[in-house]
Amino acid sequence: MTSQAISLSVRGVSPERLRPVWALLLGAALLLAQASLALARAAPESFADLADKVSPAVVNITTSTTVEGHAGSNPLVPEGSPFEDFFRDFMNPDGSPNMPPRRSQALGSGFLISEDGYIVTNNHVIEKADEIQIELFQGGTLEAKVVGTDPNTDIALLKVQSDKPLPFVPFGKSEMMRVGDWVMAMGNPLGQGFSVSAGIISARGRALSGTYDDFLQTDAAINKGNSGGPLFNMEGEVVGVNTAILSPTGGSIGIGFAMSSEVVANVVSQLKEFGETRRGWLGVRIQDVTPDMAEALGLDQARGAVVTDVPEGPAAEAGMQSGDVILSFDGIDVQDTHGLVRQVGNAPVGKAVRVIVFRQGKTQTLLVTLGRRETAEGGAAPGTDAPSAPEAEAAEVLGMTLVPLTDELRDQLGVGTVTDGLAVTDIDETGEAYAKGLRSGDVITEAGQRKVATAADLQERIEEARDAGRKSLLLLVRRQGEPRFVALSVGE
Repeated sequence: MTSQAISLSVRGVSPERLRPVWALLLGAALLLAQASLALARAAPESFADLADKVSPAVVNITTSTTVEGHAGSNPLVPEGSPFEDFFRDFMNPDGSPNMPPRRSQALGSGFLISEDGYIVTNNHVIEKADEIQIELFQGGTLEAKVVGTDPNTDIALLKVQSDKPLPFVPFGKSEMMRVGDWVMAMGNPLGQGFSVSAGIISARGRALSGTYDDFLQTDAAINKGNSGGPLFNMEGEVVGVNTAILSPTGGSIGIGFAMSSEVVANVVSQLKEFGETRRGWLGVRIQDVTPDMAEALGLDQARGAVVTDVPEGPAAEAGMQSGDVILSFDGIDVQDTHGLVRQVGNAPVGKAVRVIVFRQGKTQTLLVTLGRRETAEGGAAPGTDAPSAPEAEAAEVLGMTLVPLTDELRDQLGVGTVTDGLAVTDIDETGEAYAKGLRSGDVITEAGQRKVATAADLQERIEEARDAGRKSLLLLVRRQGEPRFVALSVGE
């Protein structure tokens, strides 16, 4: 029926009688819209157009490295074999102790991010390389130079010179990717040349072993040689850099990891501008808040990052204290320590940020001017000279045998900068303290976020917690100088 026919058919009809008709038409329109949306989210008929669009920006990388010869057993014969001396003399007839240097090659992938020749890849692809050759998709090779590297995120930025503009691809927003979204990986798997694989985002926010890890997990096939290659969304934007796989065989089993573009783009920007990374530094040691720690602190839920130590640095200058729980950093809620470390690392050096902390049942806002992590790394926290704790007899508290620190114990336990505390000399292996990781040799320096020097101090904190209706008491424990919080039950 045409629109004119519809118009004619409703003339002279009351609005009340038309309402069912309009409702029917509206329902049909909604069904069509939902069908269109479902069709848009369905599996693509083909990835060919996307591959044609982005392939020219993907490169194969070949590196050459000089490997110094070294003494040792020959791989052709087992160590201790009667033929070992013969093969060593045969391989080194001049009697030199080392094998001659040799050239080693490695393969990887990368992608162009600008027409003037900047290339992103993994640091482990080009690490220690003497020569780096870039093979272009459209043919030809170019020599690349290293602009900068970041081992913490396994990202490297290279540069090639070309007489003409080079094809490139933009970064997309990895934070917009959802589990189940389609993605396409490109690279040089097992040295087979330019290759495409497709899959979905299997998980987000994966952390492997790095401080700043933020991986997208995908089931798109990723193998050796894919390292450094791009992971594309369906718009042809790079949302990740293929970095690692989880596999008992060394080949793809559908568990691959790509460093998120949110992390990569920030690192690449710094490498391009400075040739190195310049990450923000707060200057605290932190740990996750557990449910029993939250109860002991008076928090409504286990969230944020609890500060275990505040050495000299930006946080100390701003008034942050051990036992503070960081709830918000620069306007963003802190869920755990991993998230906070990434937030701080991505913040500019020298920026003044507002940090909300939970302290003694209340929130406070501190203004912290961030330092630079790379400058601060490796520096030891300064200590202070103070009188030793008074001598006292051993006491048994919360399933532990405790004695006050002495100069001798400080040296033995590696906590020379700690002035007051209780050393654990024995522990009930069936008790809660042992189950939560405390051991002989640990030193308890705080209880209920107040310093303790004697067993009487600790017992007083226990009674205070009970009087306040708390089920747990938060202890600050140091082992070889490294601090962490542990919450122990105090009973009724």
